[in-house]
Amino acid sequence: MKKVLNLAIAIIIAVFFVACSEDDNTPTVGSLTLNLDGLEELGTDYVYEGWLIVNGNPVSTGVFSSVTFPQSFDVDLTDLNSATTFVLSIEPAGETGTAALTPADTKILAGDFSGKSAAVSSNGIVGDFSNSWGKYILATPTDTDNTNESSGVWFLDNSNAPPAVSGLSLPTLSAGWKYEGWVVLNGTPVSTGTFLTPNGADDNAATSPYKGTTSNGPGFPGEDYLNGSAAGINFPTDLKGATVVVSVEPYPDNSPAPFTLKPLAHVVPADALDHTVINMGTGPIAVLSGSVSR
Repeated sequence: MKKVLNLAIAIIIAVFFVACSEDDNTPTVGSLTLNLDGLEELGTDYVYEGWLIVNGNPVSTGVFSSVTFPQSFDVDLTDLNSATTFVLSIEPAGETGTAALTPADTKILAGDFSGKSAAVSSNGIVGDFSNSWGKYILATPTDTDNTNESSGVWFLDNSNAPPAVSGLSLPTLSAGWKYEGWVVLNGTPVSTGTFLTPNGADDNAATSPYKGTTSNGPGFPGEDYLNGSAAGINFPTDLKGATVVVSVEPYPDNSPAPFTLKPLAHVVPADALDHTVINMGTGPIAVLSGSVSR
C-alpha cells in the first residue's frame, strides 16, 4: 500500500511539473510591425513613438528614429490582441515622468485595427487637405518703395479688394501642429512665418528680420524680403522662378527645415505681375499613410 501511495504522489508531482512547463512556454510577447510611407527623420531632440489604445488607454510600443521600414517591436501580447487603435506621435527624446505615459499632442498617424492589421493615415489626426487650395500675390507692403514689389509674397486675394480676403483654404489643424509658409531660394527654403489661421497675420508679422520698416503688412500670412539676406541672396530680390510652399509643421517644431507634409506649392511664373493673384497647386505630400500588423 505504501508503494502505491508513493507512486500516486510521484505521478501527481510529475503532472504538476509538466503543467508548469507547458505554462512557462506560453508566449507573453507578440510582434507589432510598422510599414509607413512618407516619414522623414526628425531633429536630434525628437523621436517617433507608437501607441496602442487598449480599453481607451495608451500603451507605448516603443520609440524610433530611423524611417526605414518595415520595423518590428515586441509588445505585451494581451495589450497587442486587445488594442483597438494604433497612433504614432512625435515626442521629445528622453522624455520621462508622467509626460512619457501619454502621447504628445503632435500625433501624426492613426488608424483602427481590423483583425490583424490597421491602415493608418494623417488624414483626420492632423488634417484633411484634399480640398485645400491657395492663392498669393507678389508685393512688398511693409515699405513705401514701389520698385521692389517682386521681393514679397502674401497669401491673400486682392481681386475684389478692398477688402482683400485670405488666399488660403486650409482645414483647422489638430493640436500640436501649425502651418508655415516658405520661399525656396537657391534651393534653400526660407520661412515666411508660421500661422494657425489663414485669416490673420502670421506669428512673426512684427518681428521678421526681413520686412520693411513702414508697417507689419496686411493681416494675412506672408513676408517681405527687403532687408538682410538668406540662402546666399541679398534682399531685396526677385522671387520670380522661386517656389512658394505651405507646409504643416509640428509644434513645438523639430527642425528649421520644412516638415514632410506640404499640401500646397507653386513655382512663381517668370512673367508674374506684382499685386496680381497667382493660383497655387497641390504640394508634393498632402497625406501620410501606412499599415500596422500584429
